[in-house]
Amino acid sequence: MYSAAAAAAAASPPRRDFISVTLSPEEAVGAGGYNNSKAWRRRSCWRKWKQLSRLQRSVILFLFAFLAVCGVISYTSMGEPWKSLTNKSLDDQRTEPEIPGLKLANPAVLPAPQKADANLGDYPELSPQKPPKPPHIRRGPSNLQIKPPRKDVRLKTRHDNSRVVEEPVQADKEEKTEKSVISWRGAVIEPDQSTEPPSIKIKESEKPSSVEAEDQKEPVPINERQMAVIEAFRHAWKGYKDFAWGHDELKPLSKSYSEWFGLGLTLIDALDTMWILGLKEEFEEARKWVANDLVFDKNVDVNLFESTIRILGGLLSTYHLSGDSLFLEKAKDIGNRLMPAFKTPSKIPYSDVNIGRGTAHPPRWTSDSTVAEVTSIQLEFRELSRLTGDEKFQKAVDEVMKHVHTLSGKNDGLVPMFINTNSGQFTHLGVYTLGARADSYYEYLLKQWIQGGKKENELLEDYMRAIEGVKKHLLQRSEPKKLTFVGELAHGHFSAKMDHLVCFLPGTLALGAHNGLTADHMKLAEALIETCYQMYAQVETGLSPEIVHFNLHAQKGHKDVEIKPADRHNLLRPETVESLFYMYRFTGDKKYQDWGWEILQNFNKYTRVPTGGYTSINNVQNPSNPEPRDKMESFFLGETLKYMFLLFSDDIDLINLDKYVFNTEAHPLPIWVSA
Repeated sequence: MYSAAAAAAAASPPRRDFISVTLSPEEAVGAGGYNNSKAWRRRSCWRKWKQLSRLQRSVILFLFAFLAVCGVISYTSMGEPWKSLTNKSLDDQRTEPEIPGLKLANPAVLPAPQKADANLGDYPELSPQKPPKPPHIRRGPSNLQIKPPRKDVRLKTRHDNSRVVEEPVQADKEEKTEKSVISWRGAVIEPDQSTEPPSIKIKESEKPSSVEAEDQKEPVPINERQMAVIEAFRHAWKGYKDFAWGHDELKPLSKSYSEWFGLGLTLIDALDTMWILGLKEEFEEARKWVANDLVFDKNVDVNLFESTIRILGGLLSTYHLSGDSLFLEKAKDIGNRLMPAFKTPSKIPYSDVNIGRGTAHPPRWTSDSTVAEVTSIQLEFRELSRLTGDEKFQKAVDEVMKHVHTLSGKNDGLVPMFINTNSGQFTHLGVYTLGARADSYYEYLLKQWIQGGKKENELLEDYMRAIEGVKKHLLQRSEPKKLTFVGELAHGHFSAKMDHLVCFLPGTLALGAHNGLTADHMKLAEALIETCYQMYAQVETGLSPEIVHFNLHAQKGHKDVEIKPADRHNLLRPETVESLFYMYRFTGDKKYQDWGWEILQNFNKYTRVPTGGYTSINNVQNPSNPEPRDKMESFFLGETLKYMFLLFSDDIDLINLDKYVFNTEAHPLPIWVSA
């Protein structure tokens, strides 16, 4: 095919700049030369390829393979987000406006969690285990379901308008909040621990409604200890129904009642407990009273803190569990009536509100409010804003937290007990405790952070700093058993005094560890819950007094716990049982259930009234005569028995702690995640 000129060129000296090839048209066409056809171009490319060295061909093949792999990876990573954006836009067209950036982490039902083992790789001891369930006895009536809110309630949130289809939570892999990662003394904390999305998105038309999904699940069996709690609740409820129906508190010995606000505190406090225990008949009776007789338009002073955690919290929780709009309407009513408390020069709320007149004032003896009271109403008001779309509730309580965050007078994160409503400054400086008047401030720092999707870093920073302050200033060990306890600090002087109220702390520490905080919080929780149990076990009746003092020096014949005559009463408090519930839920250690069972038996032995109800007692050191006080606090039904029932349950989906956060009165509220 080549001409003589080509041969001559090949025989020329090796040093040359060009190669000349001459083809005659006839030869080129006849031999299949260049004719701009596809076949000719393929043969030409192949010749060029064969002319390349082996190294050059290897490099080109490697580049093509690398680009192909990159293409596959890009398609995989971008496919789901595009689908998610498309589906999200369709969802937004079907729903009403919502508070920007927020939605429910999970529907107001009790399904299985999608991520119940958060941070287990970092904290092996936090593995929640689900022991085998007994094969008999079912919880509650078969038709009593935990339902989502009804469709007839028009609210400004996606959760309340998307009741038929429950969307799986979508994790935004390119979320801008990566900058919110916090490092606290070596602990790296991811603010967003939300549920991971499924690998394959289910088509909306194929998803069952939440109620249908609930119906498909088998009823959760309960055990004998839970049955004992139900029996105790029914006995207490019998006394309340017979002698105090519609009033605040039962006086079981005198078969009468006492009033605090005149708003049926015990009934409202117990609503969600009855729902969780499956007591349908009792719940329906109480609902009728709420519908027909609960009226907030009364000329009565109520305590802002107590009415928020018991009434507002109880109504919101019951709304979420039952889906009944009645409870949300009542919650909005009381929420609006409590707002005058925030009309102060400093925005620190007054302690008392007249819910009929719309006026508020501090206590008669001072212009101070307690720190715990003004910083432990946030969960409830924030949730009320989320449900109603009215930002005024959350704005009011958020201003309080931001103000307290900036105040001086703290001691390594520990706060004084009082704050002035006029100046907005701490008062009675130098006294630090985790007991009365300060306790739930620390609890709500962590729980607000959890409720808000772990985004509000100031809250977490204040919580972490406060726990370090507790370790530095308030932790001591007793003799002879070397129990770890939390004392008090007054003007530099340590006191070995510990309120029973402080026994909320082990559960709070465990909750923080479960949500990704440092593992040493869990170790401290384990030590403190042992101490709280000993506050019962070392007492003659097996019931804890209101306050104990610990021995710091070994003395022959003395226990770790000392009780003063003025402190030996028991009010049927829930804090130790609350922490036992958290510890069992996160560790699966049966000893926590056994300790709770001992406490329930001693309540039955020393505080149960034969005609109905339970009574607080004056003397836990006298088994023959514990001196009953003739009063059953509303929190015995709202908290103590609820936590007992949950403690004895082996079902982690019964109020799943990755979906709900309890307020300080044991009313579960949903956890949010960012949209």
